[in-house]
Amino acid sequence: MSFDERFEKVLRLADALGEHREQMVELAVKDLRFTVKDCGIEADLAIDELKMFEETESLLRDRKPLGGPGSRVSLMLPYNVSAWVSTAIVSVYLVGNRVNVKFSSRGPDVMKLTESIYWPIFGDDVSFYQGGGRIFMEESLRESDVSAVVVFGSDENILPYEQAFRNTGKKLVFEGPGSDPFIIFPDADLELALTDLMAGKFMYSGQTCTAPKRIYIHYSVYDEFLAMFVDRVQSLKVGDPEDDRTDVSPVVSDLAVKRIGEHLAEAVRLGAEILAGGRIEGNLVYPTVVKNAADEMLGMREELFGPVAFTSTFTSAREVLARARNHKYGLRAAVFGGDDALKVAKTLKGELYCHPVPSYTFGTFGTVAYNETRATSSRGAFITKPVGGYGYSGWVWETVGGKFGMKQGPKLLSKETSEPS
Repeated sequence: MSFDERFEKVLRLADALGEHREQMVELAVKDLRFTVKDCGIEADLAIDELKMFEETESLLRDRKPLGGPGSRVSLMLPYNVSAWVSTAIVSVYLVGNRVNVKFSSRGPDVMKLTESIYWPIFGDDVSFYQGGGRIFMEESLRESDVSAVVVFGSDENILPYEQAFRNTGKKLVFEGPGSDPFIIFPDADLELALTDLMAGKFMYSGQTCTAPKRIYIHYSVYDEFLAMFVDRVQSLKVGDPEDDRTDVSPVVSDLAVKRIGEHLAEAVRLGAEILAGGRIEGNLVYPTVVKNAADEMLGMREELFGPVAFTSTFTSAREVLARARNHKYGLRAAVFGGDDALKVAKTLKGELYCHPVPSYTFGTFGTVAYNETRATSSRGAFITKPVGGYGYSGWVWETVGGKFGMKQGPKLLSKETSEPS
């Protein structure tokens, strides 16, 4: 099947997702408790992004599956409604792979609907796995027609599989957590920074790997920005995800809620102040702003999946650069301001495409946005724009010429699961 024939199926998928939009949104709200507002935005974005694959023709037309004709790629995904879910599947499919997809167990109805949409278009070329994640990984490593495994998940769950990938010679493409720094210099456009922070921090109630996690604000504008931030946060509507006015709905994971409570309690004990929110009712975490967070606090060290913003001051570019780099995750960073901000952004940014590294590389980030909203900086992600991180935020394990090695940095799933014809 040619690229043109495969892309025609992708356009059919876009049309089918449009036809099932309302049902998809309804089930996502029911299964995952994301807001109807966020699910609607993502449903529309998914359709738009599928059509963007037309821009990949020159890049992908002359590529073939990594494992040869008929080979499969195993794809493990978390929550099941984000636009990049279909983007990830299509990226792997367009270069000729058959794709076996494992969704999160938290969205069974969304998965069933998705499967019913895909089957008439792709048949056996895209299948959906019903079992657990551990068995899915073990079967993928064992089955000879699986050339590569692509996983979106936790680094702690994937690191133990290194020896298995060494032994089998299969390729792993891993996309993992982030604890993304968000840096505001004194000469920044504060309204632009605030708009981007609100969008990134509270969409999906903060349950995204690229949500800002460590918010560094120059001391000279700290109080001014926090006043603006708190005012905006207090205007968010919290509650029923089915209400189209709701901005923040319950957090999906019970474990995440437990950790948020622990992080906030520790922060207050160590001298931080909660300026807004701080309430937790069941799984409903009220939008929270923490002042005077320190880098050693759990909220600044661990990936926090929820609508809680830990903020801290800095005094110089040198200081904030060192603090931003001192972390095990290197997925995304955002920097706002003038010349000093630009220098920091350039220093944080890694290479344009994933590359061999001798070991996990810390203090470098795969995506760095400079005075740019995430809507702009993420356009074409995994389609024409490589995405991925450093440190424990993402990597590739592969065996080339009999030698096992690792790559880190931004990547295209289409390119990493294929090779030139």
